[in-house]
Amino acid sequence: MSTQDWQGRHVTVAGLGVSGIPAARVLHGLGAVVTVVNDGDDERARAQAAELEAEGITVRLGDGATLPEGTELVVTAPGWKPDKPLFAVAAEAGVEVWGDVELAWRLRGLDGREAAPWLAVTGTNGKTTTVRMLAAILEAAGLKTAAVGNIGVSLLDAVLGDEKYDVLAVELSSYQLHWAPSLRAHSAAVLNLAPDHLDWHGSMEAYAADKGRVYEGNTVACVYNAADPATEDLVREADVVEGCRAIGFTLGTPGPSQLGVVDGILVDRAFVENRQKQAQELAQVSDVDPPAPHNIANALAAAALARAFGVEPAAVREGLRAFRPDAHRIEYVDEVDGVAYVDDSKATNTHATEASLAAYDPIVWIAGGLAKGATFDELVEKSAKRLRGAVLIGADRALIAEALARHAPEVPVVDLDRTDTGAMSAAVREAARLARPGDTVLLAPACASMDMFANYNKRGEAFADAVRALAAERA
Repeated sequence: MSTQDWQGRHVTVAGLGVSGIPAARVLHGLGAVVTVVNDGDDERARAQAAELEAEGITVRLGDGATLPEGTELVVTAPGWKPDKPLFAVAAEAGVEVWGDVELAWRLRGLDGREAAPWLAVTGTNGKTTTVRMLAAILEAAGLKTAAVGNIGVSLLDAVLGDEKYDVLAVELSSYQLHWAPSLRAHSAAVLNLAPDHLDWHGSMEAYAADKGRVYEGNTVACVYNAADPATEDLVREADVVEGCRAIGFTLGTPGPSQLGVVDGILVDRAFVENRQKQAQELAQVSDVDPPAPHNIANALAAAALARAFGVEPAAVREGLRAFRPDAHRIEYVDEVDGVAYVDDSKATNTHATEASLAAYDPIVWIAGGLAKGATFDELVEKSAKRLRGAVLIGADRALIAEALARHAPEVPVVDLDRTDTGAMSAAVREAARLARPGDTVLLAPACASMDMFANYNKRGEAFADAVRALAAERA
């Protein structure tokens, strides 16, 4: 594709925001005639519109349903649901709809520039951590890379900027994949599948199908989770390049064409000369920070993608040792009176929380918030034996309380009926009262944060502040 292909092309960008505005600017810079449409017409939207209009981009606020006359292509923000009226009108008119990821994919190699291959990661949980681990490993191998997609560098900046990359580590959501029909990664991983965003996708089947798009056209490896058969099913259903391999990862002893764990060592039986008889040591479990089971799984997936790209074992070890997790992801905060306090505020659904709870024993669990339609019976049933107690906060805490009453009636529960700024401090103090030396107080809410906090980061910060205040008092 060349710049000439965009000259005078009428493109509608659906949605202002973190992806819509950059897409509009890129397309305008290529010579397209760009109109941005947006449902909202609030003060923030008007300020954003004024900036774009000053650059020569047309913006229409308060009407995201009408397709501008002459539109030849729609580029949508990933959060716009497929059932939006705008997309029905576009389909009826024979107009393609792309997302920002699809736009970036189409623009890679623009005007003959060298295009870096993509190593792509999706899944319900663990995407950001795995992509950052992968980038650390690739960097340790001496490759010019970046963690892109939902994190780090913008995908459009990565493919159009002056920086030349050898390979990109790409995090992709189900929303982004839905609107990326021509994406073809070098290799890709689906880490896990659990019900999430079903209000957007309409069903679990549709959600899984969109996740599975990441495997389409893979050239070297489709990496799946051996403990999650649904991910392997997606590999079987994918149309890949001849010779592309299915590579599993497991927390147990790996079989041929798998990566796994043997006696505290991460090993590779996929990218070795004799998969039937040989295994290559990659790293120690202790090289992974933190060495919780679900984080070991993330490390194995990252290692599999790196090995698919030809990275040597020494670089896997070096990259994992260099990696440090982002805040609020099973982050150790402090120890007070022999009790460890761990912040996993990022555990906003039951699947992530199950993995977090599996990493510690015994636990005083701080949970609750906005459930987003989730149920908690299976989570509590699986985790009940690890629970010393539970402290419940937030709008939907009663749902968790009811599940605890059904499946863990012996576990003491503190129900905090407050949403003021001191609520988290009260939760930490109640947890400290329940905990004994050797226990872990774990913030793993299994819920969204917006009923009490601006986001999960603010919730995690409130927890950490409360723990540090407790530590200072008891010092």
